[in-house]
Amino acid sequence: MAADVDRQTTPTARQRLLDAAFGLVRTKGYHATTVDELCAVAGVTKGAFFHHFASKQDLAVAAADHWSAVTGALFSEAPYHALRSARERVLGYLDFRTAILQGAVPEFTCLVGTMVQEVHDSSPSIRDACARSIVDHAATLEADIAEALAASGVGRRTDAHGLALHTQAVLQGAFILAKATQDASVAAASIAHLRSYLEYLFQPAARTRRNPANRPDKGALK
Repeated sequence: MAADVDRQTTPTARQRLLDAAFGLVRTKGYHATTVDELCAVAGVTKGAFFHHFASKQDLAVAAADHWSAVTGALFSEAPYHALRSARERVLGYLDFRTAILQGAVPEFTCLVGTMVQEVHDSSPSIRDACARSIVDHAATLEADIAEALAASGVGRRTDAHGLALHTQAVLQGAFILAKATQDASVAAASIAHLRSYLEYLFQPAARTRRNPANRPDKGALK
């Protein structure tokens, strides 16, 4: 029985290689990361690498899908889902994104965002895997965004799908700024600006419109 438990809990060579890619690619970038480095960090032989992956590109595609699974589990269990209103949940999502800006820059920046910036033209398979990851994550926000927009009265004028993607555009840009400045607070400030924009956008319509009945009579001003 103990041996069975060990086999279930000990990461496989494939799993260790994917985990190694998370750290190395976010630190060095895709092109600068070598197969030898991946094997060294994962503690596997080169033969084991090529047993599981046909190439570094093949590993990158698998790493993007694995990133989606790992981060998807993290966000699905995040506390903002328990908030009562759609508006609170969307804003809570941004608060959660700010809260996880912890550690050195490579520890909180995005694997797929890093890779797609490098290979969007040279490797369609990696690009498409990264696109799936980013777009599918944005889709998890879309229903709450649509509900919050409808409650605010601007639902017909603002596209929930596009706004969900815009949140990811801001986040990826925030990660670029953090890399450029080596400062997580710059990323946090970008998220704060996005939060302020959404707070304004999600205001109930009654609070943002003047009641015509309260306007002064033009004749009374003469």
